[in-house]
Amino acid sequence: MQKKSTIVMILLLSMLLMISGCGNASKKPETNAGENKNVQKEKDKGEKDATSGASVAKYTPLEELKNSYDIVIVGAGGAGMTAALEAKAAGMNPVILEKMPVAGGNTSKASSGMNASETKFQKEQGISDKNDLFYEETLKGGHNTNNKDMLHFFVDNSAKAIDWLDSIGITLNNITITGGMSEKRTHRPKDGSAVGQYLVTGLLKNVQEKGIPVFVNADVKEITSSNGKATGVKVGFSQHGEKTIAAKSVVITAGGFGANMNRIAEVRPDLKGYVTTNQPGSTGDGISMVEKMGGTTVDLKQIQVHPTVQQENSYLIGEVVRGEGAILVTSKGKRFVNEMAARDSVTAAITKLPEKNAFLIFDAGVRSRAKAIEQYEKMGFVKTKDSIKALAEEIKVPAEELQKTLDTWNSAVKNKKDAEFDRKTGMDHELSAAPFYAIKIGPGIHYTMGGVKINTNTEVLDKGGKPIPGLFAAGEVTGGLHGENRIGGNSVAEIIIFGRQAGTKSAEYAKSIK
Repeated sequence: MQKKSTIVMILLLSMLLMISGCGNASKKPETNAGENKNVQKEKDKGEKDATSGASVAKYTPLEELKNSYDIVIVGAGGAGMTAALEAKAAGMNPVILEKMPVAGGNTSKASSGMNASETKFQKEQGISDKNDLFYEETLKGGHNTNNKDMLHFFVDNSAKAIDWLDSIGITLNNITITGGMSEKRTHRPKDGSAVGQYLVTGLLKNVQEKGIPVFVNADVKEITSSNGKATGVKVGFSQHGEKTIAAKSVVITAGGFGANMNRIAEVRPDLKGYVTTNQPGSTGDGISMVEKMGGTTVDLKQIQVHPTVQQENSYLIGEVVRGEGAILVTSKGKRFVNEMAARDSVTAAITKLPEKNAFLIFDAGVRSRAKAIEQYEKMGFVKTKDSIKALAEEIKVPAEELQKTLDTWNSAVKNKKDAEFDRKTGMDHELSAAPFYAIKIGPGIHYTMGGVKINTNTEVLDKGGKPIPGLFAAGEVTGGLHGENRIGGNSVAEIIIFGRQAGTKSAEYAKSIK
């Protein structure tokens, strides 16, 4: 009898374990349909691309999608999330729709920092800067073709943007310099790491804390309208078909078209064959939707080619490496350009070289000050040796010539005068602390400066120059601010400054709708 009871107990326990196991197996993750597989794929990719913070985030389940919101924001990059936070602060109920499996867009790939002038952090560190100087240097960098109204608004609101980020826990108080600038105004995280992942993680955290829904794998196809006014969007979901979402105002923050090689070939056939640093979602969808709505564009041919891109992986090597003291040398071991000139100038100098590539050379000091280099090392881009001679042998550059170049450069740093190329910034430290490093780079398509035409209220303009009611845009999807050439560090500033404005103005418009 006792033996029989024992057998019965064993059978009952086995059944309970089976039921428990089935229950766990059938439990659905709280993500959009089809997201689990995509998120894991992007998570694996994110570890390589330094965007894993957004990859492991939990997004809003599709079953929570409503038929209408006060404001629909298309794109979950830096501009979109910033707009959403400001709209929420204004008392609105915004939603963010992102076509990729994760939030972040090109913002996740930003490296150097965020430019701003007359900031509290500059003042704390004894950096004397002026808005007027920031304006003039950006205008010069854009070859005097920038939209001056937008540029004034941008510069005059840059310090406020730094303060706003700091107020929500995103502190950028480590300051360096980028090409085309004469003062240190490129703000980075405290540890000097790449700004992109830090910014995206911080913004997404705030968005989720405020209860703002973020739907991923949400491919917006069209801006809906009535009597010339934006009234919402049509959005497609891979396994759930198309839905129409009504809204009082629409904000387009869908990014540029730097990953759309067909569109680039249409406007700039000379860029055929170049690698691109852009994330796959940067295909210009937002621009196309705005054009169909009656909006106009500006500067579409102005596409920035970044001078320092690791070619095999199409990975941007941030300007911060040069800003902290690195130099560029040819395969002969010689400097050939002012490394801190504007991006188009440095790119042109590299393109003129027979091999069309060059080497970034730096030391342990630069390595310690530019934390982004840690990621480049993890990805296998960096060659390291204990001496210049050994490094030269590793990268197949004449050792005597490279040593001579370093000696000349260190003398220039010591005397604060670069007689060869008149470099004036990024000269605070000699390159003399072993070990020594090299990264092979070449030019790559990086940023589309042209896009949707807006005014300083971020209202999308039609061909007659009049605002389209209810339609706003911010970030790389827009054009005009940078003119013919963007200064490094200005894109991150743009998405925060104009993202805030888009959130504020779209909320004001939404409140006016009865």
